[in-house]
Amino acid sequence: MDQMGEQRRGFYPSSAPEGVHLGSVGIDEGRHWTDEEVRALLCVWADRRVRESLKSTLHNKYIFQEISSQMKRTFGVVRNWKQCRTKYKNLKYDYKMAKSTHAARGGATSNPGKYMKFYHEVEAILLDHDLEEGSLGMQRKLGHGENTTAPGESEVVIEIDNGDTSDHYDLDADMDSKWRETAVDPSTADQLQVVTVSDTGRNWSEQEVRALIQVWSDERVRRQLESSTRKRDVFTQISNRLMQQGIERDWKQCHTKYKNLKYLYRSLQKGKTDDADPKRLMRYYGEVDAIMNRKARGSQADFRRTAMPREDAHPTSEAEEPICRSESVSPTRLAPMPREEQGMRTRSTHHMDQWHPQSISLGCCDSSLTHADYLSTGRGRKRKADDEDTLLTAVKKNEDSVTIKEEQPHVPILEVLSVCSMAYQDAPPEAQLYSSLKINMTSTQELSIGQKLNEGKTKQIFEIVDQPGLVLVQSKDQITAGNAVRKDQMEGKAAIANKTTSCVFELLQEAGIKTAFVRKHSDTAFVAAHCEMIPIEWVCRRVATGSFLKRNPGVKEGYRFSPLKMEMFFKDDANNDPQWSEEQVLEAKFSPAGLAIGRCEVDIMNRSTVAIFEILEKAWATQNCTLVDMKIEFGVNVKTHEIVLADVIDNDSWRLWPAGDRSQQKDKQVYRDLKEVTPEAMQMVKRNFEWVSERVKLLLESQATSRVVVLMGSTSDMAHCEKIKKACNSYGIPCVLRVTSAHKGPDETLRIKAEYEGDGVPTVFVAVAGRSNGLGPVMSGNTAYPVINCPPITPDWGSQDVWSSLRMPSGLGCSTILSPDAAAQFAAQIFGLTNHLVWSKLRASMLNTWVALKVADKKLQACSL
Repeated sequence: MDQMGEQRRGFYPSSAPEGVHLGSVGIDEGRHWTDEEVRALLCVWADRRVRESLKSTLHNKYIFQEISSQMKRTFGVVRNWKQCRTKYKNLKYDYKMAKSTHAARGGATSNPGKYMKFYHEVEAILLDHDLEEGSLGMQRKLGHGENTTAPGESEVVIEIDNGDTSDHYDLDADMDSKWRETAVDPSTADQLQVVTVSDTGRNWSEQEVRALIQVWSDERVRRQLESSTRKRDVFTQISNRLMQQGIERDWKQCHTKYKNLKYLYRSLQKGKTDDADPKRLMRYYGEVDAIMNRKARGSQADFRRTAMPREDAHPTSEAEEPICRSESVSPTRLAPMPREEQGMRTRSTHHMDQWHPQSISLGCCDSSLTHADYLSTGRGRKRKADDEDTLLTAVKKNEDSVTIKEEQPHVPILEVLSVCSMAYQDAPPEAQLYSSLKINMTSTQELSIGQKLNEGKTKQIFEIVDQPGLVLVQSKDQITAGNAVRKDQMEGKAAIANKTTSCVFELLQEAGIKTAFVRKHSDTAFVAAHCEMIPIEWVCRRVATGSFLKRNPGVKEGYRFSPLKMEMFFKDDANNDPQWSEEQVLEAKFSPAGLAIGRCEVDIMNRSTVAIFEILEKAWATQNCTLVDMKIEFGVNVKTHEIVLADVIDNDSWRLWPAGDRSQQKDKQVYRDLKEVTPEAMQMVKRNFEWVSERVKLLLESQATSRVVVLMGSTSDMAHCEKIKKACNSYGIPCVLRVTSAHKGPDETLRIKAEYEGDGVPTVFVAVAGRSNGLGPVMSGNTAYPVINCPPITPDWGSQDVWSSLRMPSGLGCSTILSPDAAAQFAAQIFGLTNHLVWSKLRASMLNTWVALKVADKKLQACSL
């Protein structure tokens, strides 16, 4: 039972509103609490020591473990600590809801106990009334039948899911303080009131809400929200668009706010506040109404997931909404499967009978429907409502609901997206991993995953059976520090790390750096060339900080290394990755994939590390971020036997200081520096990682435009000009060819010049003219843009013609380059001053030229020997 309770996405229901089904992963977790079990919990909770312990600490796992043990010893009730904690939270929530509803409906005219069973007992515990005898007093209270719950009334439930795997995270203190600070004002009784448990931090400002609604109203976003069941990717896009407007809200916050707006809108639509103007109760009613009405008009095939069917709901056919039917089970809807999942191989479906938990039955009742705003299927999300200035809630109207018999076995409601999503819930770890790999693949190409080749602290490597020489690098939701001395799970880290790595490798490959990266394959995995790794971490530093200061006392933090400081560390967790010298690396005589690591290979890796750092440093400078230091690893491609950049480069691999300010650091150092790992601290770390993953995408985009305009004297120079254009394209620089003669049509030459000066795009003019070169001097004398002479020299008169390009009148500053490739390279160097993508290609070209010479020299020496 404890194992089932550890399921991260389980729901922990207490008592449910009539007509609302609540799902559970485990059978024991899902069964309802009987009155006897609730009474036992109340008696233990009433003990003075228990009450004081719950009020004085947030880390209350051990308290609920003791409550669970006491219930078993004293009353024979078997409930684990998580179930006790969830029921405790639900009882507090039910009490607060009943109290607010009682105040909203007139206060003194009715008994608040009719809205909640055990209302008076919970009130006595929370307010310390009549509990001088502790548990004994509560037993007498319960024994005398003082509970006055009206028959037929149902409790209100909150689904508790802390969103992480922490056993100690608790919201009780925050909830208690908010509840005590919020007094119910009878004058607000006509307003719709909602109480929510919020883990999103600060409230949404009006500007933020309006920005969210604006993004939500986008037709493409709206269609994605309607057609998708697993909406995380959609809300990540929404979060990114908000970030572009200067609003930092993560995808969970956007998801919660979206649900709150929908819930409040639908509550008003269903007549909870017939006597009031909905626009007065909901500030953004008009905007949300416009979006929802457009959705209703434009989507006849939408699923209507509600426990209380609305009058304007349109029935859908079975073809549109397939439902499995059975006589004794709750509904299970088969959601429309995305195309990429429809194309998945059926090879994984044979695991269904082997691993499908026998305790979960599938089917549906004829008349049952699910409510989308009370239950987010497949995920244990909190039910939240809009966080307007005065938000409390009204209780559901029982006349519109469908009664659920508590003694019936509770069956979870599932959105079936694929066979795999159901088949692996109780599968062994290897099968769960295989399932996640198969389901998360977004590429249209299906991979045949073979055996696991290696596993590190944050990733796993799998062979690809049908593609020899390639492997799949699967990231894990794990973050570590100090060689895994500190280790925690961070939900979503695998996707964040994979996104960062893929973008960095794409940038380096586009520049011309040889890497093992092939392509991004899914949100959490990428395909790479199979390499045998060289067990050396290459660390490159621009600024002195971290462990360097400990190993070099006397050096102040912030000391800037010019040239870059290079260090090597042997990968040996047992000895805390000791620092090695070049001599130690050479004497180790590593031979990965049959390539002996000697002086040539060490020099290549050293030079490559410097070039890679400088390329990324230049790129991050465009985002006003200082790349402080970085570690990388190399491997030998098993097919080509070349040394390539391998492993990963993500937010674990570097230090990033926005604006050069260490206090704003966004890298893993924030996690290393934590004195205590708390859910709030982990959320901060995750936000930093997400910030980096979003910014790293911008490194692939150039903020500066550029252009080369080649002016040729006649079409006979076309071949020469085409070489210049080809070389410019290799640097990613657009190139335009024009024909004009400064001797025969100077007015047209100057008109063309003015045409390209007028649009504001930075331009370099290249003049290609044989014999007497008039183009270059005329252009240089009439424009402030750079001008390069690149005359097509011929064997007969070349030695005489070149002087027209070399000997210039005073006041002219055009350069002369004879090689077409060199002319394009010079133009690239000009643009590289402001365009990091062009600069990175130049830097990588320098590295590749140096490596080619080094390898050629090595081969020559081997032949000579």
